[in-house]
Amino acid sequence: MGRSRGGFSSKIHITVDGLGHALRFLLSPGQAHDINKAEELVKGFAFQRVIADRGYAAQPFVDSLLEKGIEVVIPPHQRAKEQREYDKWWYRERQLVECFINKIKHFRRVFSRYEKLDRSYLGFLHFVGALIWLR
Repeated sequence: MGRSRGGFSSKIHITVDGLGHALRFLLSPGQAHDINKAEELVKGFAFQRVIADRGYAAQPFVDSLLEKGIEVVIPPHQRAKEQREYDKWWYRERQLVECFINKIKHFRRVFSRYEKLDRSYLGFLHFVGALIWLR
């Protein structure tokens, strides 16, 4: 677990498919930036576009996706020198990730994080993802 202003914390990074089912879970310390896990989130998947929030808008990551022929639907940072165009209609589909996060927070063990080890917490996240998928 990472250390942040409020104490120990961690971030959950999630890859979902077009129906909102979880495909991959990753954990990072709470003080770490999102872009550190971006390559791991998309590694090994074949897809047409990546829809993500501004935390994943680093230009090297965007360029690596464009080189692979993947459409990038990530809004640029407000302070970026060159404002990149993105499809606002497709960006609305990012709500699938937000809805999935809302579903996993219905499980008390997820939102209160009783596990001290990342391995245990990640295992429970996979279990919750499977339960949601089977609903």
